[in-house]
Amino acid sequence: MVKLKSLVPKFVEYVPDVLEDGVLYISVQYATASHKCACGCGRRVVTPIKPTDWSLTWNGEEVSLDPSVGNWSFPCRSHYWIRNNRIVWSRPFSDYEIRLVREKDTRGRQAYFKRRASGKKEVKQAGEGLIS
Repeated sequence: MVKLKSLVPKFVEYVPDVLEDGVLYISVQYATASHKCACGCGRRVVTPIKPTDWSLTWNGEEVSLDPSVGNWSFPCRSHYWIRNNRIVWSRPFSDYEIRLVREKDTRGRQAYFKRRASGKKEVKQAGEGLIS
């Protein structure tokens, strides 16, 4: 398996059934981005673009996803960021660290829906949700 160093963004209405290596498919209409795992294992990675999951930034040429992509349910257990079309690899996470991240994500989703139900606006701090 060859680890990728970058992904090329491709804006589409529908994400194709067969994904090309090195392409990040972005469907604005369906608020999702998909790509083959950057580790080279070939598994499909789907990142929903919504307040409780990922956000996507596009500057007209390059895209970034936030937070990182942790493929911890895959045999490869790859973990990386997509920053300005580049893959920034993270160190492997232990089972304990993965559990902590999943628990934090669950708390974040619960807090989001609680704020929505109360009518309060969400304000994120710079760097919030990033894991080093």
